[in-house]
Amino acid sequence: MPPDIERLESPTGASLAFCRWQPVDAPPRAVLLVCHGLGEHARRYGGFAGAMAKRGLAVLAHDHRGHGLTTAPDAPRGRFAWREGADTLVADVLAMRDHAEALYPGLPAFLFGHSLGGLIALNAALEAPERFAGAAPWNMNAVPGRFLIGLARFILKAERALKGSDVPADLVPRLTIEAWNRAIAHRRTDADWLSHDPAEVDAFLADPLCGHPASVSLWLDIFDLIAGWPQRAGYARARALPFFLAGGDEDPGTDGGKAVTKLAQTMRTRGFLSVKLAIYRNTRHDTLHDIGREEAIAELGAWCDSCLERAP
Repeated sequence: MPPDIERLESPTGASLAFCRWQPVDAPPRAVLLVCHGLGEHARRYGGFAGAMAKRGLAVLAHDHRGHGLTTAPDAPRGRFAWREGADTLVADVLAMRDHAEALYPGLPAFLFGHSLGGLIALNAALEAPERFAGAAPWNMNAVPGRFLIGLARFILKAERALKGSDVPADLVPRLTIEAWNRAIAHRRTDADWLSHDPAEVDAFLADPLCGHPASVSLWLDIFDLIAGWPQRAGYARARALPFFLAGGDEDPGTDGGKAVTKLAQTMRTRGFLSVKLAIYRNTRHDTLHDIGREEAIAELGAWCDSCLERAP
C-alpha cells in the first residue's frame, strides 16, 4: 500500500506533494531525498524507497512542479514555472531538505535523482553542498557539449517564437526521446527504451500521471540545468562532497552510459575528490525499474553506508 500524500508549501509558491517512507524496526539514521524523472512522479519510487528504508534511511520523494500532484499557480502540467524554472526546481529541493531537517533533526541527508531528477539533484547539490552528505545523480547527460546545447536552445526558442512557450515541444522530443526509443531493436511500445522489464514499461504507459508532454519552456529549463551546474553557488565547496554517478550500458539516452562516464571524468578533472561511477550491464535508461535493479539499489545503499562511516 503506497504511503499517504503529504504536502509542503514551498517558498517558491508550489504546494509540493510528497511521500515518506520510514524504517519500521528502528529510528532512521539518515534521510534520502528523491528527485523523479521527466513525465513521472514520486510514487513510482515506492519499491526503491522501501528497500532503502529497510537499510535505515527515511525517504522523502516529492513531485516536481508541473508533475504528479504538485500544484503551483505558475506550473500547470508540463511546465516548471513562468520564468527561471531551473532555479525554482532547485529551491523546491532545498525546501524539502529544510523539511527533512524539521522532521528528523540532525540527521545527515543524501540526494538521489533519476534522469531529469539527476540534473536537478546535481544542481541542488552544487548550490548547497553543505546541506548534503552525498549526491547520486543517475541516468542523465550533463555534458552534451556547447554545440548541442546551443542547437537545442535555438530550436526551442524558434518554436517559442512561432507557437508560444506553453505548448508541447515538437522537434526536441523527436530528436531525443523518440529517437532513443527507435534505437531499441524489436521494441514493443513507445517506452521500451526505459527498461527491459515489460511489466514496468506497461505500468509507466498505463499511469495517468506519467507521460504528459513537456512544454517548450520546460525543455528550455532542462537545458538551463544541463548548462548551468558549473555556475552554481556552491560549486567550489562541492568538490569535497561524495558523488555517485550511475547509468546503463544499453541506455540510448546517455549513449550507453558514455555520457555518465564523461561526467565522472569531467568532475574528477575539475578537482572533485570523491566521484564513484557505476555502469550497469544489460540496463537501459530507468535503472531502478529495470531487470537487475536489486544490484544497483544494494550498491547505492552500501555507498550511503560508506559516506556515513567517513563523516566526521
